[in-house]
Amino acid sequence: MHLKGTTQAEMADMFPHIPILVGYRGSIAHNCYVPNTNPMSVDDKDVMGISIAPLECYMGLDQWEGKETFLREWDVVVYEVRKFLRLLEKANPNVLSLLWLQPHHYLLIEAGGQMLLDHRQMFMTKQLYQSFTGYAYGQLKRMTHHNYAGYMGSKRKALVDKLGWDAKNGSHLCRLLRMGTEALATGELHVFRHDAPQLLEIKRGEWSLEQVQAEAQRLFHRAEEAFDRCTLPNHADHAAVNKLAVEILQSHFAKEQG
Repeated sequence: MHLKGTTQAEMADMFPHIPILVGYRGSIAHNCYVPNTNPMSVDDKDVMGISIAPLECYMGLDQWEGKETFLREWDVVVYEVRKFLRLLEKANPNVLSLLWLQPHHYLLIEAGGQMLLDHRQMFMTKQLYQSFTGYAYGQLKRMTHHNYAGYMGSKRKALVDKLGWDAKNGSHLCRLLRMGTEALATGELHVFRHDAPQLLEIKRGEWSLEQVQAEAQRLFHRAEEAFDRCTLPNHADHAAVNKLAVEILQSHFAKEQG
């Protein structure tokens, strides 16, 4: 595995421990990526990885839960596998998406990563409603209360200045609500968006603030209706998740020790 334009030393810094699953996240995974050669682009290349830390982090006093690295066009976040599983139990939209990518959006799948993919259904619960609508409310608030956070590039700041609100937050808001509603209804997470052309319209500022707010209101209502009809379990089975964590770690260290 190699990220284009990075050196071996940079890769080692981004992935300090053994990765078992790596894939695209963000705009590439959502079919909404605009290359930085486009003057309207406000996107990085986002990647998420799951790693297994050294044995001393499980048997000794050392701890490692992950790291995030910003390197030129790459935004790479890596989680230790138990941290990842704890977030999955809460139906965290960002980490859950890694288990539902298109095949060509995975950069690395080792045995432990395949075990996570094989058990992705256990994390599809009614908690999807709380997590996806919660994240959507966050986007709704930031959409009109921008403070030029550090993650904003100059192009995005310029678009915010032009519109008076953050269109990228508006696009995320609508996507999250649609994904959450679909997941509650079907038990599947559609990360690759077939509504990408419309989401890109929003991200480019082609919708008015009033149009986005009206769409959000409609989507929040649809999400609530989907929750009321949802037949998924209330919560993930913690004992089963814990068993999966043990199996992944046992398998990894047994192989490592020969």
